[in-house]
Amino acid sequence: AHWCPPCRGFTPALVEWYKKLKDSGKDLEIIFVSSDRDEAAFTEYYAEMPWLAMPYSEREAKDKLSRKLKVNGIPTFVLADGETGEVYETNARSIVGSD
Repeated sequence: AHWCPPCRGFTPALVEWYKKLKDSGKDLEIIFVSSDRDEAAFTEYYAEMPWLAMPYSEREAKDKLSRKLKVNGIPTFVLADGETGEVYETNARSIVGSD
C-alpha cells in the first residue's frame, strides 16, 4: 500500500529482483493486489511497478483472496502456480534478492 512504510521499502527491492529474473528469461509474473485506501493512491503507487495488478475496483475479490491466503499484514508476498493456483510459499519476502 502507498501509505505503508514497509511496503514502500520492499517495492524497490522487488522491482529489482523481478527485472533481474525476467531479463534472465525466468517465467514468472507478479500480480499486485492493493491494500491502498483509495484508487488514486493505488494508481500512484502502481505506476512504480512493472508487473500486473488486480484492478482496484475488485475489492470483493481482493478480500476473498486475502482471506484464502490468510493475509494478516502487509507487505505480503506469496508464490503460487499461475496455472493450478497451488500456493508454494505464503511468506516469500525472504526470497527477494535471491536467484
